[in-house]
Amino acid sequence: MLRSRPLWRLLAADKAPLVMGLLQSLLLDQEKTLPSSVFHERLARELEVLRTHGHDLPQTPQAYVANWIADGWLSRRFPAGASEEEFELTAEAASALRFINGLLKPRTAATESRLANVIQQLTRLAEETDANPQTRMAALVAERERIDAEILALERDGVVTLPDERALERTREVIALAEDLAADFRNVRDEFDKLNRGLRQSLMESDGSRGEVLEALFAGVDLIAQSEHGKTFTAFWRLLTDGEQSSTLMESLDAVTSRSFARGLELRERRFLQNLTATLMAEGGTVHEVVQQFARSLKTFVQSREFQEQRRLHSLLKEAQQAALDARDHVRPNLALNYSLSLTSSRIRSVSQWTLHDPSLNVANASMPDAEVSELGLDVVEELVRQSEIDFRTLRQHLREALATASQITVGQMLERFPAEQGFGSVVGYVALGAKHGELTSDAELVRWLGSDGIHRTAKVPAIYFVRESLLELFDE
Repeated sequence: MLRSRPLWRLLAADKAPLVMGLLQSLLLDQEKTLPSSVFHERLARELEVLRTHGHDLPQTPQAYVANWIADGWLSRRFPAGASEEEFELTAEAASALRFINGLLKPRTAATESRLANVIQQLTRLAEETDANPQTRMAALVAERERIDAEILALERDGVVTLPDERALERTREVIALAEDLAADFRNVRDEFDKLNRGLRQSLMESDGSRGEVLEALFAGVDLIAQSEHGKTFTAFWRLLTDGEQSSTLMESLDAVTSRSFARGLELRERRFLQNLTATLMAEGGTVHEVVQQFARSLKTFVQSREFQEQRRLHSLLKEAQQAALDARDHVRPNLALNYSLSLTSSRIRSVSQWTLHDPSLNVANASMPDAEVSELGLDVVEELVRQSEIDFRTLRQHLREALATASQITVGQMLERFPAEQGFGSVVGYVALGAKHGELTSDAELVRWLGSDGIHRTAKVPAIYFVRESLLELFDE
C-alpha cells in the first residue's frame, strides 16, 4: 500500500537525488508556485546545466513535467483570472523533501526543548480539562507562588537568561514547528479539494430529487465551512488574523531576532523567522481563498441547476456501462458491427508544442523601384482640384472686383456678372461666403446660372448682400 503512494515512489525513484534536487530548487526553496511558462523555462536551464556535468537526462522539460504530474509529485491549477496554469509541489512530494532535509541536518541536541514542550502541553491539557475546583484552585495558588518566587529571585540576583546554546536549540525547534505548520496548509487545501469533489459526487450519485447535500445547500448552509476541516481552519484563521495575537507574535519575533544568540542562526533560519508572519498569512490566505471559492462554486453549481445536467450525463454513462457489461457475453470483441461513428471533436494540442512566429521568414520586399514619370501637368492637376473642391480663392477674387465698383452686391448679381465656372459648386461657394461674411436677410433670391453642360438652371437661395465694408474681413483669411 505504501509503495503506491507518491511519497514512497519519489524516495525510491530512479535518479531520485536529481529529481528531488530539481523539485526543491524550483518549487520549495523560493517560490512555492510558478506559472507554466516560467517553470518550463527554469527547468530547461537546470537540465542543461546537469547535462553539461555528465548526467543522462534525455527527455524534454515538458516530458519530465508530464511524468511528475502522473506520479503525483506535481500538481497544476488554473486560478481564476490567471492567463496560464500554475505548478506547485503536492503535499506528499513536499513531505518527502522535508524528510530528506531532516536526514541531511538531523537534530542532535533538541531533546531538552522538545521534552519541555511535551511536559508544558500535557500540564496545560490536564489543568484545562480538570473539572475539580479544588485542584484547579491549588494549581493556580502554586502558579502564583512560583511567580512570586521568580520575582524575589529577580530582585535579589538580577536577570538570569538562557545560555546561548539552549536559546539556539529552542529557536531551531520553533523554526521546525513553524515550517511544519506552513507546510500543513497544502494538506489542508488538498483536504478541502477532496471535500469539494466528494460533495459534487454525492450530488451526482443521488437518485432522488433531493438529497441531504442538496437540501442543505438550498437551505443556505455552507457545507465547506461547516465541515470538520472547515471549522478547524476557521478557528485557526481567526486566531491568525486576531490583532492582539498578531501584534504579540511580531513583537516576539523582533525581540528574538535582535538577541545576541540569534547571530548563531544560519541566514536561511533568520530570514524564515523575519518573514514568519508574512508566510503564515500568505499560506493561510491562499487556503481561505480556496475555501471561499469552493463554497461559491458549489453554491453556483446548485443554483444554476447545472448539477441536474451533470446528473443526467452520469446516469447515461452508467446505463451505457451496464449495457456493455450485459453485451459482453453475447458479442465478441472482434465482431464487425454495421455501424459508423462520426467523431466531432477537434484536434487538441498542447501549448508547449506551438512554435513562435519568426517574422524574418516572411519579410516583404522592401526595395523601392523608381516610379514612372507621370503624364499629368500642373494645369491638369489644377483642373482636377477645381472639379473636386470649391475654388474659394477665385470666388473671393470675383467679389473683390465686383465690390470695387459697387457698394453692395447679391449672389444672383455675382452669377450674372461672373459665369459659374464650377456650376452648382460656385453657387454653394457664394452662399457659404455670404453666410460667414455677408449680411443674411430673411428674404429669398432666385439665382440663375449656366451649367457646364450648357443648360441654364435656377435655384432659390437666401437673399445675401456682400458690402464693401467687409472686404478686409473677407480677404484676411
